[in-house]
Amino acid sequence: MPQAAPRPSRTRSRLEPVRVPVATYRLQFNRNFTFRDAAGLVEYLDALGVTDVYASPLLAARPGSLHGYDMTDPGRLNPEIGTEEDFRAFVSSLQRRNMGLLLDVVPNHMCIVHPSNAWWWDVLENGPSSPCSKFFDIEWRPPKEELADKVLLPILGEQYGRVLESGDISVRYVSGAFTVRVYDLQLPAAPRSWPHVLLPVLERLTALLGASHEHVLELESLLTAIDHLPPRHITKQEKVRERQREKEIIKRRLADLFERCTSAREILNDELRDLNGRPGDPRSFDRLEAFLSEQAYRLSFWRVAADEINYRRFFDINELAAIRVEEPDVFEAVHRLVLRLVGEGSVTGLRVDHPDGLFEPARYFRHLQHACREARRAGPHDRRPFYIVAEKILTGDEELRRDWEIEGTTGYGFLNFLNGLFVDPAARRALERVYASFTGWNQPYGDLVYECKRLVLQVSLSSELNVLARKLDKISEQHRWSRDFTLENLRDALRELIACFPIYRTYVGNEDCAPSAEDERHIRAAVAAAKSRNPATSASVFDFLENLLLLQDPEGLNEEQRAERRLFVMRLQQFTAPVMAKGLEDTAFYRYYPLASLNEVGGNPRRFGVSPGFFHSKNRIRRSGWPHAMLATTTHDAKRSEDVRARINVLSEIPAAWGRILRRWRELNRRHKTAIADGLVPDANEEYLFYQTLLGVWPLGRVGETGHLRLVERLQSYMEKALREAKRHTSWVSPNVSYEEAVERFVAAVLSLDSDNRFLADFTGVAAGVARAGMWNSLSQMVLKVASPGVPDFYQGSELWDFRLVDPDNRVPVDFNLRREMLRRLDERLAAMEPAELVRSLAAAFENGAVKLYVTSRALRHRRAAPELFLRGSYLPLRPAGPQRRHLVAFARKHDRAVAIAVAGRFFYALGTRDALPIGDEVWRGSVVLLRPNVVCPSYQDVFTGRTLTPVAGDGGQPVLLAADVFAHLPVALL
Repeated sequence: MPQAAPRPSRTRSRLEPVRVPVATYRLQFNRNFTFRDAAGLVEYLDALGVTDVYASPLLAARPGSLHGYDMTDPGRLNPEIGTEEDFRAFVSSLQRRNMGLLLDVVPNHMCIVHPSNAWWWDVLENGPSSPCSKFFDIEWRPPKEELADKVLLPILGEQYGRVLESGDISVRYVSGAFTVRVYDLQLPAAPRSWPHVLLPVLERLTALLGASHEHVLELESLLTAIDHLPPRHITKQEKVRERQREKEIIKRRLADLFERCTSAREILNDELRDLNGRPGDPRSFDRLEAFLSEQAYRLSFWRVAADEINYRRFFDINELAAIRVEEPDVFEAVHRLVLRLVGEGSVTGLRVDHPDGLFEPARYFRHLQHACREARRAGPHDRRPFYIVAEKILTGDEELRRDWEIEGTTGYGFLNFLNGLFVDPAARRALERVYASFTGWNQPYGDLVYECKRLVLQVSLSSELNVLARKLDKISEQHRWSRDFTLENLRDALRELIACFPIYRTYVGNEDCAPSAEDERHIRAAVAAAKSRNPATSASVFDFLENLLLLQDPEGLNEEQRAERRLFVMRLQQFTAPVMAKGLEDTAFYRYYPLASLNEVGGNPRRFGVSPGFFHSKNRIRRSGWPHAMLATTTHDAKRSEDVRARINVLSEIPAAWGRILRRWRELNRRHKTAIADGLVPDANEEYLFYQTLLGVWPLGRVGETGHLRLVERLQSYMEKALREAKRHTSWVSPNVSYEEAVERFVAAVLSLDSDNRFLADFTGVAAGVARAGMWNSLSQMVLKVASPGVPDFYQGSELWDFRLVDPDNRVPVDFNLRREMLRRLDERLAAMEPAELVRSLAAAFENGAVKLYVTSRALRHRRAAPELFLRGSYLPLRPAGPQRRHLVAFARKHDRAVAIAVAGRFFYALGTRDALPIGDEVWRGSVVLLRPNVVCPSYQDVFTGRTLTPVAGDGGQPVLLAADVFAHLPVALL
């Protein structure tokens, strides 16, 4: 990493970033959406009111990648997205409109299954002696002796022996080098293994041409040169350089020899055929196995990874290897192109992916800020930070670390707090009873999360746990107080501690002499929980772990031993995050869902709604500490889009009716289930999830037979993913195809368009009421997002109704032509008629989504026109009063003399309007918004309708806004 980046105090600088977006719009770049496509979209985004494009990763990735997180070369742009000229044309189109580009940066991992990753391919060829070996976290001396100085490559579809003898592994010669072909993948072969092929070639060529022939002498010389290459376990720099230099010379000479000598090439081809064996003749593969044994990697069945993999992965994905950006030259190599784009002004902000995977996040962000300042050649007095946000998931009462030199998170916390406003807390017990009655669920949620994390540690991340346990065992031998702990005892205690960890990770730094107070609290809580869950285990082993994590070392240790302990703590911190993510987000969230809209990244199914007061307090905290953090409602990683959640939230308003509906639907659809030994498929819990999901995604209006078939396919794909993530009846590791097919048949039968499908007729009636109330929820949360402290972010396509589910469903192409044309027509209509009249017509025909597009564009344009008000303005909660006060949320923003008031309705189903619009005096009579003295104005103008509203005197003479007046045309307002 760059040097001379001073360590700050734990209080954040109040300096304004170089550029702060007013509103961002996330675009997913891939071969189906390129720089040229994005350039053609800039005018539309500008018209929408967006100021900055928020781009998915743009660097070279695995061919065919639809997301860009499988980067293979950080030194160049993804050629599938476009050329550098295309990129510059896109940036120029942004700059002409004073728009910025926020770039998603992936400093944690790389894709390692494509040869465009030159760093990994060099490691595969040269092992520990590769100059790139330090780029990755590889355990070159694992307990399994056969893996010494090798990387385990779990890429085979079956057991190694079967794949070998089937002929799917072979050695090829390509332009002066030998490669190992595995299926369609070409892996490099270590030069010191080449004599397995070249020695027989030499013998036959000598017999053919004579010992003194120049080609024979050249081949002898090449074999001698290969024999003198430094072995791959030697890592001294001069030997590494010698190996790198000489092997390339050997390749050039070998290519020249086989180009000039036809006989040598013919013999080589013959020897390769013999080396590669003959299916049906097992012994014919012995030579090939001997050749493979000398590689710097060991090919294996992909299932072996869970127990024996010796490189750190991104989560449990074998194809993604973690990289070590804590090393200065690795940091520089990974960020070279990104920093060049920052220096050129092409990139105006950065979003850092998964900082919890970093060795030391606070230090990383310090160095990244320092590198950005250097890249843009800031003067000695220009200490303004670059705009950087982090994809950090906060849980419980966890707060973002104030020593991170960033502007905040990407907005999952806000997403969940805002969503909670539309969940009725009073319905929690009733809805949980409905869920338990329908599914039979009786497990405490805390036990579920613990169980799921233990499952992940046992099944998919056991190899990483074993590595840490062995390091812990070595540390225990350092002192007489701990040396009697056995490896098995330590592994069990470590597993229990991690399974009980309450947050994603702690952040003890290399330079810390003790954890922060918050980290200490979480460590002690984890240890206490582990002790409680394991009364039969001696508490002393947990005490040992607690002291180790709290940096409370026993006396008598030397510096090397202390460093070993500190390294263990740092590595454990990197590991608890993926365990939490896989155990909570990707397992527990797919098992327990009384209200599925709460099962969101950073969310908690047991946090059943939030009060307006809680929401206001979080907004005030953000305004004070993180005023430029992003505000999300839908993301590329969300479990459900904002509009799907908004619909499912409606169920919290009708728990009793929901229970009756479920029982009715279960009886109607029982005939479509498949009987198995353990019961019926799908089980009741899966059926419950399906009905919620169906309500969330059901289309507005008629979609035709083709559209209906597409809906069925989407739901079948989603249920397959949900089943596999839950890991109860099937999984990604061991798919239960017959079970999945039974669920697939159930979905198809339930949604059949046959005239005798009584369920579908019943369902559409229920869905219509839920969809209407959910629509108003969506508009309310959008207005509150735009007006709240922070930077509102919009996921591509979400400016219209968006009923997409988790990826890959949320990454399908967006119809931007439709959106562009709709916005153009809206602007034309707005110029030709009164805004209030337009709003009323849009609300009456809400199915096409134009009302959401209109409200979004008007709100964003207003925010862009008054950036100081929304970026720096104070935040003032406003209290509703009257019979419908629980249906109202309001706050004001104030900066100098400028004032904006956001007012939004909620719990629309309970208002009882059903088919009518929830507006006007009949609905809101007697309810008001109380105004604070410092935001009282003679009049206000509604951004959406253009109407002028005047405060009136309420009880006691306090100025108020009449809810019926504010909501005369829409149940949302921005005044």
